[in-house]
Amino acid sequence: MTLQLDELCRPTEFLDHESSTVREFVSRALGDAELGPNEKAIKLYYAVRDGIRYEVYGSDLSRAGLKASAIIDRGSGFCVHKSLVYATALRAVGIPSRIVMGDVRNHLASDRLRELVGGDLFRFHSLTQVNLDGRWVKATPVFNKTLCRLYRIAPLEFDGTADSVYHPFDEDGRRHMEFVHWHGEFDDFPYELVVNGIREAHPRLFQSSHTTKEGSLVEEAAAR
Repeated sequence: MTLQLDELCRPTEFLDHESSTVREFVSRALGDAELGPNEKAIKLYYAVRDGIRYEVYGSDLSRAGLKASAIIDRGSGFCVHKSLVYATALRAVGIPSRIVMGDVRNHLASDRLRELVGGDLFRFHSLTQVNLDGRWVKATPVFNKTLCRLYRIAPLEFDGTADSVYHPFDEDGRRHMEFVHWHGEFDDFPYELVVNGIREAHPRLFQSSHTTKEGSLVEEAAAR
């Protein structure tokens, strides 16, 4: 059952916005200016998009590793991690948020990542749903500007009014990403569903039961 909006601002095990780590991250992102909800949502979006490095390799998918505070401390993660941080930061300033999950076909993955994933279909791609001005909008603070430049993909922008989901083509007109299935919106992070789903769909990606293999998307992009 969908929770009331005020309940979608509460902390959870994973969206732990009462932690000092999250509070400090939010404070740095927003500064001292008086801002409305939309302005806060936009500033926090860019703080997560470009302030936390996107990296599939060496990622922690344990329960402890998927707390927003732990992700901020680590400073990197992939879509699941970054969407969790954004949802948590929004709740920290009283903006209701949810986690959104979908399966995507990524046509521009590196050869190594494609091999580890088992093709170009990535299960449980994550983004965030934000409630602003009485309506829900989707935001994807995932691929940071530096990585987008290396892969020749325009970074996703967010203005607080329109869905920011994906760019279907890269700067050379090649198809980049398409959604093939939506799992839905979740009031809290569905840990077992997502982590077990990723592990079952992409077993070769894992180095241990909760850690992905080591590597670097930046190095793989440079070698293209």
